[in-house]
Amino acid sequence: MPENATPTGESRLALVRRARKMYRELSELYPDAHAELNFTTPLELLVATILSAQCTDKRVNLVTPALFARYPDAEAYASASREELEEMIRSTGFFRAKANSLLGLGQALCERHGGEVPGNLTDLVKLPGVGRKTANVLLGNAFDVPGITVDTHFGRLVRRFGWTDEEDPVRVEHAIGELFPPKDWTMLSHRVVWHGRRVCHARRPACGACGVARWCPSFGEGPTDAATATKLLRMRSFA
Repeated sequence: MPENATPTGESRLALVRRARKMYRELSELYPDAHAELNFTTPLELLVATILSAQCTDKRVNLVTPALFARYPDAEAYASASREELEEMIRSTGFFRAKANSLLGLGQALCERHGGEVPGNLTDLVKLPGVGRKTANVLLGNAFDVPGITVDTHFGRLVRRFGWTDEEDPVRVEHAIGELFPPKDWTMLSHRVVWHGRRVCHARRPACGACGVARWCPSFGEGPTDAATATKLLRMRSFA
C-alpha cells in the first residue's frame, strides 16, 4: 500500500478525524476502562500479564492472590520450588512454560535490576517471558508511560474500524500510534479492548447496538437491528 494510502481509501486527514471521533465516543462509553488484571505493584502486574497468555483475566485473578502472597518479591520467584510454582499456576494453562518464565524473571530481576522491575521498554523486553505487548502493559499501567498494547482484541478492532490493515503487532502499534497523541495511547488500548470484549465480538459483533457504528466501515458484519444486537452484549466485568 502506498505510504499515504489508507485501508478505506479515505484521505489521511479524514482517517485521523474519524479515528479520533470514534475514540471520543469510546471514551464516553467506557470512562472507567482499566486493566482487568488485579495488581498492586509492577511485579504483580508483570507476573499476572505473563500468566494471562492463552488464559482469561478472570482465571488469572483467581490464581494470583495466593501466588502474590507466596512470592512477594523477585527473590521469592528466583528461589521458588518449580514443582510448587507449577502447581499454583497450573489452571492458567501452559504452566510449565509460564513457570520457566517466572523463575527466569525473578533471577533476571535480582541479577540485573536489584530485584526491581525496570520502567523502560529496552530493559523490559530483555526479561524472560516479556515481549513488547507485555512491556507496554507494564509501562502504561504501572509506570504511566504511554504505550499501545496490541492484543488479539485490539488488533481485530482497529482493522475492523479501518484504522489500519497491518497484521504484525509491532506494525499495528506504530500505525495506530500515528493517529493519536501519546497521552491517549494507554487509555485507547483499554477502551478498544473493552469494546471488543463487550460489543465488537470476533464472530458476531453487535453492530446494531454499537456506539461507534456510524463511523465504522465494517458495520453489517453482525446483526444491525437493535433488538438482536442487544442480546449479544456482554457488559459484565472481566476482572
